[in-house]
This record gives sequence, structure tokens and C-alpha cells, in this order.
Amino acid sequence: MSKEQIISDWFYQYSDDIYHFLLYRIGSPDVEDVVQEVFIRAMKGLDSFEGNAQPKTWLFTIARNTAIDEIRKKSRNKWKDYLTFESKHEPADNETPADLIQLNEDNQELYRAIQTLKSNYRDVVILRGIKDLSVKETSEVLNWSESKVRSTYHRAKNMLHKKLKDELGGVYSD
Repeated sequence: MSKEQIISDWFYQYSDDIYHFLLYRIGSPDVEDVVQEVFIRAMKGLDSFEGNAQPKTWLFTIARNTAIDEIRKKSRNKWKDYLTFESKHEPADNETPADLIQLNEDNQELYRAIQTLKSNYRDVVILRGIKDLSVKETSEVLNWSESKVRSTYHRAKNMLHKKLKDELGGVYSD
């Protein structure tokens, strides 16, 4: 099978999962572009894929690294808005990513709470809790030990539970 066919097959199998991961990870309306970037990087790096990991975990690793790059790029670019002397000092749009993807109210609360978690917690919650990756798969994606995945996921869930409980004024229950 050619590189293009392999990546095309993987795209059809995993693009929705990658999309959802990136949506939660970077919270940006232009996630489709980042998904494309993930598969472009996968195409370029396919020769280095040795088959030691599952394609899914390899793609999630690429997605995580691409998300980190995207967040860095955004933080560098945000200064351009402050440094321009044009008359447009207002944000381009006032909608949050949650508004743009039109999540129901419960999911919006969860989304906002996940966005407030520190990066490691956010990654493990998205991979384990939302995308249902196994401990082994998550450890491969994050390049952590399985015990670190378990303990970090446990701490992240507790922190998320606390944030949701605080946000919803004690009405949140398990």
C-alpha cells in the first residue's frame, strides 16, 4: 500500500478522534487546519513509523505535539494585536470555542472546566476520559509510565470534579 493510501485509511479511521482531542486541547475554531497538519506530519514521518505503537497512538502523539506548537504560535502571535497601530483593537469575534461548536450546557461547563486544568491534567483527561484510550495507549501518547498515567488521571479527575462542583455551586454530583 502506498503512503497516501495508508494515511488516507488512517484519516478515515482516526480523524474524528484527533479532531475532538484537538478541540479540547487547544480550544480553537480552526481545529480542522490543525487536524490537516497532523496528517501532513504523519505523511512526512511515515517512514519513521516502525510499527512499535498502534497507528492511533502514534497519531495522537503527533496531534499532541502539533497542539503544543499551535499554542506556542498563538502565544507569539497575540502580541501582534497589541503592537499594531491600526484602529482595530477589538477582538475579531466574541464567541468562545464552546459557543462555536454549540455544545449543550452540561458539556460547555465540562469544556470550560477542562480548559482551566494544567496541561498535563488536560491531556490525560482528554485521552483517557473523553477519547477512552487505554492506560497503555495513553502512556505511549504522552511518553509516560503507566503508573504516572493512572495517578495523574486520578488527580486530574479529582481537580475537575472540584472545579465543576465549585462552578455549579455544589449542585454537581458524580
